[in-house]
Amino acid sequence: MADPDIFIDYPFGRLAKLLAPLDPPSGVDPLALSIGEPRLPTPTIAQETIAGWNGGWAKYPPPAGSPAYRSAVADWLTRRYDLPEGMIDPDRHVAGTCGSREGLFQLSLLAATMKRESLAEGVKPVIAMPNPLYHVYYGSTVLAAAEPVFMNTTADTRHMPDIRDLTPDVLDRLAMVVLCTPGNPSGKIAKIDVLLDLALLARKHNFILAVDECYSELYGKRAPVGALQACTAIDGKMTNVVTVNSLSKRSNAPSLRCAFVAGDAEIIRRFTMLRNYGGVQIPQALDAAGTALWRDETHVAANRAHYQSLFDITDEVFADWPGYERPEAAFFLWLPVRDDEEAARAAWTQAAIKVLPGSYISREDPRTGAVPGKGYIRVALVDDVATVRDAMTRLRAALDAATQAPEGL
Repeated sequence: MADPDIFIDYPFGRLAKLLAPLDPPSGVDPLALSIGEPRLPTPTIAQETIAGWNGGWAKYPPPAGSPAYRSAVADWLTRRYDLPEGMIDPDRHVAGTCGSREGLFQLSLLAATMKRESLAEGVKPVIAMPNPLYHVYYGSTVLAAAEPVFMNTTADTRHMPDIRDLTPDVLDRLAMVVLCTPGNPSGKIAKIDVLLDLALLARKHNFILAVDECYSELYGKRAPVGALQACTAIDGKMTNVVTVNSLSKRSNAPSLRCAFVAGDAEIIRRFTMLRNYGGVQIPQALDAAGTALWRDETHVAANRAHYQSLFDITDEVFADWPGYERPEAAFFLWLPVRDDEEAARAAWTQAAIKVLPGSYISREDPRTGAVPGKGYIRVALVDDVATVRDAMTRLRAALDAATQAPEGL
């Protein structure tokens, strides 16, 4: 039996295979900028909370997170997005998850299962997603036995999905639309009208709109609007809409695995039941640390300022690079190149830097055969200022030597 491509096409496995025959230059410290893993210190408030926690280890953690954790999330959502007081009930509208990846994966399973209730036997539900994409969107869709539909994000679409890709045939079978804003890999922020259009479409065609907002706090000039803000602009009800977020990027705390799904009460009820069967609870000591972090904004402001200082460096180093744009948010540089695989090879062999070819986080559009991320590299800016300055200088020299500046932009 042939393996589905999700078992042979994982982006970081492909990168390892691409670079395996190649050696980095001697005497240069290798640096992995291929994965979005923050390397700044986790706030001391989290470490102190865990060290001082004495709640005991003899009970299973609640599947949806502790009441304190869910209350902290509800309060944060209300403050951050200026929601009406009481709009988010922590007992009805919030479920904690072990990282946003788990939440997104389980939402696909739930959405596909729910949609099958209204489809004829043998008709596949559809899950639509941006392209390029976070690999979990696609893998979870395939494992949910749903059909993936790609909403291509290119320079022509301002690197945001075009809902015109949702044709009448797709809308009839649509179980879920996943939107990532700020976007991975582009850092583009969805405007409120995009969220409004999708929220209204979700109601009309009865699908889940799942908005992945895990980069929401790493922004520059303007704070991104959120999915729940769009709901307040309609009628204050979160019908068919959920948002997903975590502490991994906001608080430099990926090891805590503290995240949440929040929104429509009926979706959260079913989501929590699904987690009762196969979810992993947040350990209670980490739940307590996550609660403290959601209630603190001081470290978030410092974190945001740091990432903006890293983009100041890319502005200097790549100012004259054809097609260079400073990202609006997140911490990825989405850089156009002549050939994304050749650029990744050059970065490794000449600068000892691992970057991710854009085609590795994209899927081929079956309608056109195009791969939207082809011709870009994704560079994760996740280190201290000195390291990033050195890395960007090395990367620019390597790309110049390999003649990777794109033409025709």
